[in-house]
Amino acid sequence: MERRPLGKTGLEVSVLGFGAAEIGFESTSPADVERLINSALDAGLNVIDTAECYVDSEEKVGNAVSHRRGDYHLFTKVGHPEGIGGPEDWSRDGILFSIERSLQRLRTDHLDLVQLHSCSAEILERGEAIQALQDARAKGQTRFIGYSGDGHAALTALQSGAFDTLQTSVSIADQEAITLTLPTAAASGVGVIAKRPIANAVWRHAEKPANEYHHAYWERLRALKYDFLSREMAAAVSIALRFTLAQPGVATAIVGTTNPSRWIENAELLDEGPLSLHDVNAIREVWHSTAKLDWTGQV
Repeated sequence: MERRPLGKTGLEVSVLGFGAAEIGFESTSPADVERLINSALDAGLNVIDTAECYVDSEEKVGNAVSHRRGDYHLFTKVGHPEGIGGPEDWSRDGILFSIERSLQRLRTDHLDLVQLHSCSAEILERGEAIQALQDARAKGQTRFIGYSGDGHAALTALQSGAFDTLQTSVSIADQEAITLTLPTAAASGVGVIAKRPIANAVWRHAEKPANEYHHAYWERLRALKYDFLSREMAAAVSIALRFTLAQPGVATAIVGTTNPSRWIENAELLDEGPLSLHDVNAIREVWHSTAKLDWTGQV
């Protein structure tokens, strides 16, 4: 599998990374997690991205692959110590506690990347959260530090000059970052990690999904009416994924699944090679002619 440099970090990362949110939120069995992640590592994946707030995701990752720690780069996120919907904690002590806990859960003595998990521009400007990550890096708990988020908060993170990486939403249904933040990231050598890169394949639903997390993308894609979304699912996903990976500066696209066979299928979607400039521009043209002003980056 192709690998790309993650900006100034010097890390060579597989163009597909494993997003470990779903294995936590969807209560995937430990046996399935073990098969899923190990088969992905065997196929060439070397990025695992998780967070303290993805239920028991960190524990599942640690139990499944800590014995292969040299085979992958391990990313996690802080700021939501009691889970999604619980109180946030951007204090130095809170963040350092979370990092210690993540190290224990993941069964490792260091992380490759710790990211602030979608905090506001105001929090960034206070500086305490950034300092906490810098302290963790100085202690050897993480090699690099990053920001995970979207919109003007992500731009503020880049403008601070403090971060090695930016994880942000980039997809056929979420293109704000292509003009708002990716050029700044490229100019400053910040590595870009694309999250939600296939827009959760939400076009597969004929009716609006019950899960509100998918509503914005479902509604956007109904308006965008990309021709290729009427193709067989694998072909449509391939185009969507290769569109994201065609964006300048994107080093890896984080895709989540709970299906042990899905990783190999996802990797095979890239066999056609890079998406042509003609196809990339066609998707961008539809976006420019259709997108509304409030179609901002979605966490």
